[in-house]
Amino acid sequence: MAKENGESSDGSWKKHVDDIKKIFDFKEVLGTGAFSEVVMAREKATGKMVAIKCIPKKALKGKETSIENEIAVLRKIKHENIVALEDIYESSNHLYLIMQLVSGGELFDRIVEKGFYTEMDASRLIRQVLDAVNYLHSMGIVHRDLKPENLLYFSPHDDSKIMISDFGLSKMEGTGDVMATACGTPGYVAPEVLAQKPYSKAVDCWSIGVIAYILLCGYPPFYDENDSKLFEQILKADYEFDAPYWDDISDSAKDFISCLMEKDPEKRFTCDQALQHPWIAGDTALCKNIHESVSRQMRKNFAKSKWRQAFNATAVIRHMRRLQLGTSFGSSIHSNNSVSNPQSRAPAKSQSVDCAPIC
Repeated sequence: MAKENGESSDGSWKKHVDDIKKIFDFKEVLGTGAFSEVVMAREKATGKMVAIKCIPKKALKGKETSIENEIAVLRKIKHENIVALEDIYESSNHLYLIMQLVSGGELFDRIVEKGFYTEMDASRLIRQVLDAVNYLHSMGIVHRDLKPENLLYFSPHDDSKIMISDFGLSKMEGTGDVMATACGTPGYVAPEVLAQKPYSKAVDCWSIGVIAYILLCGYPPFYDENDSKLFEQILKADYEFDAPYWDDISDSAKDFISCLMEKDPEKRFTCDQALQHPWIAGDTALCKNIHESVSRQMRKNFAKSKWRQAFNATAVIRHMRRLQLGTSFGSSIHSNNSVSNPQSRAPAKSQSVDCAPIC
């Protein structure tokens, strides 16, 4: 049986249990990944609702380091805008991560459902993300996979806070090796990641800039059906504020995005700097309703199957090598293949990519 309090008898952070369903009533499956399933459940002793990430131990073979890293990160952090790890159980066949339940739905879904949406709304969303990521960075943690799918609303209420989830690719700085692994989701990764250069927490700031861009127009700053051209755009930070989609967006918002989507990570704004930008800290975010335009573009460009594509480290490197980008970035980026029309930049249909999803 599980130890109800504290660590297990062997001194580890896992509580041993012969049958998790003696402690929790499983209600419904919330989602599935390549290596795990997330289930909504009720704790029998308290009636508390939680989300349980159920990971078969056989699926962990060869991936032990990854899950240990995710757990180490989750056990270290506590922030109001970050989904909390509440407990860990293990049985002979499974590892169970007991997570805080968030029930408000995914970011883009909620925006599309709104009837009124402004720059100010986007600014408030991004401020919460910046607060949470600034906290992570202060703890020496880099998320490395910030994207809309990993931003969830805490509750269905209109004033619900936003929560950051999924720390499967997160990394603690100062763990003995330089971060240079290509990982993340293609449309949100910083140029230095694709260039396979050593990188830092600045990669998270780039991703926040990409998310802010999409929140204000409804389509991604980088897109091409040819992956090599997509990578070329990102490597050159080749994006535009296209008319007419950006005509009603403030110069302050554009400046904010430009400070985060800066190609040179040394010049890129940190979270702390971004939090002090007038678009976040001041009153420059406009209150004009932009819902119709943004939601139309989001419906068109972000069907769930499109933005749930993720590259793990091996898949990104394999993909880039297949495109001869792994060793020939320099020669491949000289030709300018930028796409200035968001209608052609944004995905019009689901794209299959050579990747394995991250759980």
